[in-house]
Amino acid sequence: MDTSRHSHRRSPARRLPGLLVVLLLVLGLPGAAPPAAGAPGWAWPLVPRPPVVGQWAPPAQRWDSGHRGVDLGAPAGAPVRSPADGTVSFAGVVVDRPVLTVDHGDGLRSSVEPVESALAAGDRVRRGQVVGVLRGRYHCAVGECLHWGVRRDGEYVNPLQFVGSLEPSVLLPVPPESAAAQPSSSS
Repeated sequence: MDTSRHSHRRSPARRLPGLLVVLLLVLGLPGAAPPAAGAPGWAWPLVPRPPVVGQWAPPAQRWDSGHRGVDLGAPAGAPVRSPADGTVSFAGVVVDRPVLTVDHGDGLRSSVEPVESALAAGDRVRRGQVVGVLRGRYHCAVGECLHWGVRRDGEYVNPLQFVGSLEPSVLLPVPPESAAAQPSSSS
């Protein structure tokens, strides 16, 4: 039997030290991070503010491929925090990576991956509370990163809008030479 496909899985005995580290981080680190600018009650899932290494790129259609979140640069083992108050709705493995999803109410759910956590569905979390640790490299081309996605009523939305990081639109003046190139109405 070829077991090379499942080489990423570890036996329960080998996972115990990692889970103990996660549990100590969740229980032992300060409960809240300083508030971030943006939507009231939301903060970055990593402290300090991380670089965005993978941008939001929604698909044209729900079923098409796309990037339904943002990737935040951070090393493996970095503490991951809940971006807002809520209740854990899922903590487990999806495909080949550990995922944690928090229901924030009002139709908003955030997911972070790959995050190893000692939390379980039903656990309450506070904004800034450490909820797990970043585990390994899964899909980021530039190195290790945290994938952060947010859904509103089941539809993915750009998570950066919740931490005030969407770049504002800037209207630039029309250069004078453009006005000179326009035909005159007096001709």
